[in-house]
Amino acid sequence: MTVPAPSGFGLWATGARLKTLPAAIVPVAVGAAVAVGEGGNTPWWRAGAALVVALALQIGVNFANDYSDGVRGTDGVDRVGPLRLVGSGLVSAGAVKRAATGAFALAGLVGAGLAVAVGPELLLVGGFCLVAGWTYTGGPRPYGYLGLGEVFVFVFFGVVATVGTNYVLLEEVRGLAVAASITVGLWATALMVTNNLRDIPGDTIAGKRTLAVRLGDRRTRRLFVVMHVGALLVAVAITAVTGRAAIGSLAAIPWALSANRRVVQGATGHDLIPVLVASARAQLVGGVVMALGLAVTG
Repeated sequence: MTVPAPSGFGLWATGARLKTLPAAIVPVAVGAAVAVGEGGNTPWWRAGAALVVALALQIGVNFANDYSDGVRGTDGVDRVGPLRLVGSGLVSAGAVKRAATGAFALAGLVGAGLAVAVGPELLLVGGFCLVAGWTYTGGPRPYGYLGLGEVFVFVFFGVVATVGTNYVLLEEVRGLAVAASITVGLWATALMVTNNLRDIPGDTIAGKRTLAVRLGDRRTRRLFVVMHVGALLVAVAITAVTGRAAIGSLAAIPWALSANRRVVQGATGHDLIPVLVASARAQLVGGVVMALGLAVTG
């Protein structure tokens, strides 16, 4: 039975890929939690602004990816993964490009407000984020087609988002935030690995040389497992060394086990969509509980 395509707001919500938003929420929560544990007179409105920036960037990247892959012909109508707006022909390329531009503009405006309150160095960081978000699959030489997409996600939705949130609250970089960003970054990157593992056949045909295409199916599955295990081990190490309860990340284990079991058992195509869902839930639950632990054990 064919499921009818969404329309109206539902269509745009699908294009925004709301299930990927934990990748934006968790780093802000963890970065803010480190600041809470440190105490002090922190201007907490900045945490809300940082969350708006992170969410707008994530949605902007999703729309920009949809647009760029669509106009390049990478996304076909027989796509295995979630619906793409341009590739499916349901939305014009111009409309999706405007949506991406609007999301990036919102991130830029709110980020500029934070820069006024914190310092001009945030303008430089924000500029790098915007350029990296667009050139992931856009521009003449998109680095997502060169196998560097995972690096982008780890750096910007792990390190930069976590440490950046902590910085706008405390106005200095804390080592704990850097360490915690590794766990956050590995979770976020695992989401991309899931997508790229699912898309290996289509990406190979389209000439999109993602890391999964370069590594091959078997090694990509191993990488997925290593990322989940590594994320939890880093959190345990943080707890052992600092006494701050990053170990709350272990709350992610039920969903991480579900995702990894499917990957190890060789799930492909549509069967990898539940892996993406379970990985997102692992990140969200593990990240929120980890943040709570970091906040109350300062």
